[in-house]
Amino acid sequence: MKKDVNNKLIPQERSRRVIYLNKRGKDAARRPAAAWALYGLGAGAICYCIGIAVNGFGTYFFLIWGGIGAACLGLGALVGNRKLMAAIPKPVKVAVGALVCAGAVTFCAVEGMILSEYGASAAPGADYCIVLGAQWKPSGPSAVLRKRLDKAVEYLKANPDTKVIVSGGKGANEPMAEAEGMYGYLVQAGIEEERILVEDKSRSTYENLVYSGGLLDKENDRVVIVTNDFHVFRALGIARKQNYGKVEGLAADSVLGMGPNNLLREFLGVLKDFAVGNL
Repeated sequence: MKKDVNNKLIPQERSRRVIYLNKRGKDAARRPAAAWALYGLGAGAICYCIGIAVNGFGTYFFLIWGGIGAACLGLGALVGNRKLMAAIPKPVKVAVGALVCAGAVTFCAVEGMILSEYGASAAPGADYCIVLGAQWKPSGPSAVLRKRLDKAVEYLKANPDTKVIVSGGKGANEPMAEAEGMYGYLVQAGIEEERILVEDKSRSTYENLVYSGGLLDKENDRVVIVTNDFHVFRALGIARKQNYGKVEGLAADSVLGMGPNNLLREFLGVLKDFAVGNL
């Protein structure tokens, strides 16, 4: 600084550094609201991950919630540190913000399509039902698969001329092929053996519908696909891509408390099947 003729202080140069003064009192502990929101999301995601682990539902996909929780806590710490945030170049912040917004829009759009088939119901008189497989445990069908089978039994008993295809191969953690277990479940539920066709090679939704399609006339038979509500949209999309000409969905319920996990997993499933050309 220097003085002019009028004894005023004139800055000689501008500093590019930003100096933050340490806050005192109540303001010293304050963090941006975004940081607290991220902390809350992180803690919630980790608790949800633990809850699924304790109850033992489904595959190990639930571990993604632990990763999401850890990421949110880390981001919360970053957002709450003003010095670190100031050190990040503005173009980087803008790029990250744009990616987050694009991701949020994509997520909401896909979830909207998934939710649009949550209440899918099928008209009576179909030629075939296809029950899509899910995990078969040593103790019997998983909760998800049991709901599919019970919904199929309900439809089959109301439509005695409809045949049913049970579709699902044997996974590494399963004692038998899913279709084999499903066949026995339906017989015990009172469905005649001659009405049940078995497809026991498939390992994915795509293969369920490709292999099952070989057991019927895809273009002319009326087909009802029985699966859980969160899965109907993707199953119907794959079936139509496989030239099923007259296909409907029949939504079974989900397992209570598993909604967020199912919707996140299905979101990724839709993206994957779209990327590889199945949808």
